[in-house]
Amino acid sequence: MKKIIITVVAALAAFTFNTERSSAQSIEPDGTYMFVQRDTCELFMDVYNPKRGSQTTFQGKQKPTVIFMFGGGFIRGTRDNKDYHSWFSQMTANGYRIISIDYRLGLKGSNKVGVAQVNVLDKAIHMAVEDLFSATNFIIENAEQLGVDPANLVISGSSAGAISVMQAEYERANRTSWAQVLPADFKYAGVMSFAGAILSREGKVDYKTEPCPTLMLHGTADKVVPYKQIKLFKLGFFGGGKLIERFQKFGYNYNMYHFLDNGHEVAGAMDRTVDLQIGFIENNILQNQDRLIEATISDPDIVPAGIKSLKELYGN
Repeated sequence: MKKIIITVVAALAAFTFNTERSSAQSIEPDGTYMFVQRDTCELFMDVYNPKRGSQTTFQGKQKPTVIFMFGGGFIRGTRDNKDYHSWFSQMTANGYRIISIDYRLGLKGSNKVGVAQVNVLDKAIHMAVEDLFSATNFIIENAEQLGVDPANLVISGSSAGAISVMQAEYERANRTSWAQVLPADFKYAGVMSFAGAILSREGKVDYKTEPCPTLMLHGTADKVVPYKQIKLFKLGFFGGGKLIERFQKFGYNYNMYHFLDNGHEVAGAMDRTVDLQIGFIENNILQNQDRLIEATISDPDIVPAGIKSLKELYGN
């Protein structure tokens, strides 16, 4: 694989690809399916198919299906939140199928959350990852009906959803007990994380096998999900600004965008960074390139207003 390492400081306008933009703020799913029932909790997924007439292949290869996990600090959020509709619309206009899933909110009712409450946080992340793996299995088992290539699934998430997809790939790559429910030798095609992190009890993040190609976007001033790391003895949260060091050391396939002086609002910038996402999918996944990009973006207008602190999110 050809390795291209790019390190730049630029405004986002410098990154442009041939993508279709949509001004639509509302979009209806093409199908809704219950993928698992846990006790009395039924979990559903909404499927948004590529828009009619959109280009669903790139250089002869089928574009992947993108599984999406919403944000909300594991205390709130919904799979059909209208804040995501613009992104759904843009991605489907560019020939991608989006599957937005439910997951259980393990911190619902909590009023104090942080790395010191690691057992509570670990449980919430575990629940979300378990639900993602259940959704993945449902999609694999019903691939023909859904029109999905089960070998071509990208997982993506915002905030708590980003933590969940990063953690899920970490568990899969390390072949932990969490990931035993997935088919043997299953791999995701890629991960897209919008202000995500990984929770580790080992004092560091240590992939036992190489992770799939990973796109990370993170604000350098994020006070909700740490940009670098928060550690308490061997317990810690490791954000994009720290994880990139691991990816670089071992030559993993990545694109990393540091949003200079932006906070957690980067988690909500998905619809304004579609070009970066499509560039990553086309080059790093579909063309299987080690096109390693690390870019620091200085653009105060790129992100909308959003949650900026744990106090604002949890009220503590």
